[in-house]
Amino acid sequence: MATLSERDQKVVWHPYTPQKSMPATIPIVKGEGVYIIDAHGKAYIDAISSWWVTIHGHANSYIAEKIYEQAKTLEQVIFAGFTHEPAVRLAERLLEILPGDFAKIFYSDNGSTAVEVGIKMALQYWWNQGNTKRNKILALNHSYHGDTFGTMSLSERGVFNMAFHDKLFEVIFIDPPVGGRPAYPGPWDEIACIIYEPLLQGAGGMNMYEATALNELLKQCHAHDVLCIADEVMTGFGRTGRLFASQYVEERPDIICLSKGLTGGTMALGVTACTAKIHNAYVDDDRRKTFFHGHSFTANPLACAAALASMDLLLQADCQANRERITRQHNQFVQQLSTDARFADRIKNVRSLGTIMAFEMVAGADGYLNTIGLEITRKSLEQGVYLRPLGNTVYVMPPYCITQQELEKVYEVIVNILGS
Repeated sequence: MATLSERDQKVVWHPYTPQKSMPATIPIVKGEGVYIIDAHGKAYIDAISSWWVTIHGHANSYIAEKIYEQAKTLEQVIFAGFTHEPAVRLAERLLEILPGDFAKIFYSDNGSTAVEVGIKMALQYWWNQGNTKRNKILALNHSYHGDTFGTMSLSERGVFNMAFHDKLFEVIFIDPPVGGRPAYPGPWDEIACIIYEPLLQGAGGMNMYEATALNELLKQCHAHDVLCIADEVMTGFGRTGRLFASQYVEERPDIICLSKGLTGGTMALGVTACTAKIHNAYVDDDRRKTFFHGHSFTANPLACAAALASMDLLLQADCQANRERITRQHNQFVQQLSTDARFADRIKNVRSLGTIMAFEMVAGADGYLNTIGLEITRKSLEQGVYLRPLGNTVYVMPPYCITQQELEKVYEVIVNILGS
């Protein structure tokens, strides 16, 4: 009888996976806290929170119970003309904690679509007011905002979207901000909006930049009436130490995009929040000024229930204490790696921000196509830890429930790999 991995390879196409000579997939049969457990009973510490989503760990009983309770009552309903308690309550609670003067929550179903919604909101904001000149978008080099055509257009032209470069719409790319240096010289009267990943560019290589420089850029944008869109799909819900990375800067976004940790990694859900200023541009007798965007699973009740449960956990004092402890441990490990002479010629740019730490391997060219990441994944799995580098960028982004000892095990495995 064929194994699950063999059956998988026959019928399933996995994301971000070269199809020739593809390694056998590992069947996972259970999740438990910080661990994922394979069909043979071997447990692996999920040191990257399964693509950055599982902030409270796997199979969290509290979130599961809330999803179960909701499933017995209402599992799905069209969200045009109807509403339900989980969607309204989630919107109310998000507006209480989001970093800015937000007024409305628009639901979608993942990070890419949350960003698509934000960009469409900003562009149509100007169109609704009869300003067709403001139609250009600013974005940052090294950025990544998703895999749909709109979000690919907003992302740096590179290997992720190479096959589609001639199909993507024009975007003005500028370098991530550096203090004291104007990021964009103008002209400004054609710029509708700017989109940015605040402080940390994830898939672009865990690139970190300073809050003060970002604040200068956003202040410049607001002075020229440019709408600011924060893509906090990855940085939101405590990843950078604060609940949202935008809390590190005084200038707040006009639109914020959320997903990943929103539901604790249990359900697909996207959120785009906007200010009253933006929403008011859509309040008009002219039906052509309607925001014509929606999804079949908009505000899915199960996903909203999961997000509410995740927020309950996120705002508890022990979760905050865990995030602070992970931050301290990362800082100590960064210091350890940075000063260890054994690794001076093997790694570079060791850094951390909140619950995220990263460094580059000095082996071949920088970037996603560097195959050293595959070797690191293989070696870490052998030692009971799951790491999935972005090319030669190794990073750790664990669930908040990870214990001090479990995180030390992750560091130990990294040191073992570097010394091998």
